[in-house]
Amino acid sequence: MNLQRTSPLSIVAFAVVGIGAGLLVQIARSTAGQGALVPPLSLALTMLVMAAVLIVLGIALRRAVTRASGKPVNPFHAVRLLAGSKAGQFAGALLGGFGGGLLLQVLTRSVMPATELWLPMLLVVFAGVVLVVCGVITESLCRVPPSEGDEPGGDAGSRGTDSAAGAA
Repeated sequence: MNLQRTSPLSIVAFAVVGIGAGLLVQIARSTAGQGALVPPLSLALTMLVMAAVLIVLGIALRRAVTRASGKPVNPFHAVRLLAGSKAGQFAGALLGGFGGGLLLQVLTRSVMPATELWLPMLLVVFAGVVLVVCGVITESLCRVPPSEGDEPGGDAGSRGTDSAAGAA
């Protein structure tokens, strides 16, 4: 099994879908005469906690892989962490984009809204970016370092260098 790195284009696609959804929600609420949707601060906080957990687990896995203790790393743990990092990237892009769409519609109004309205949206965008970045870093931490016998110009498909901590 050859696990590929997450494509930046797929992350951008999730962000664009999130922006579109955020814009549509704000426009629908505005058309219905309702106030703007303001995401709770707990959403941004939860995304930041997820980012921190990904980084901590990624660093722990990298240390376990690179240290010469002789104790093997559980490949299922590595693959789960890799899947979590990819999910974090997608969720961060989607939710950050959603917050961006909410913010975009509110900031294009003729009257500048109150800070209590746009600040939570901006925090969701920031937390989404942080989650994407931490997901990318964790994904790179899950990669297997080349062994002494591996050649730098070798065939990556046959060696499985894109696998998570030797799980391939």
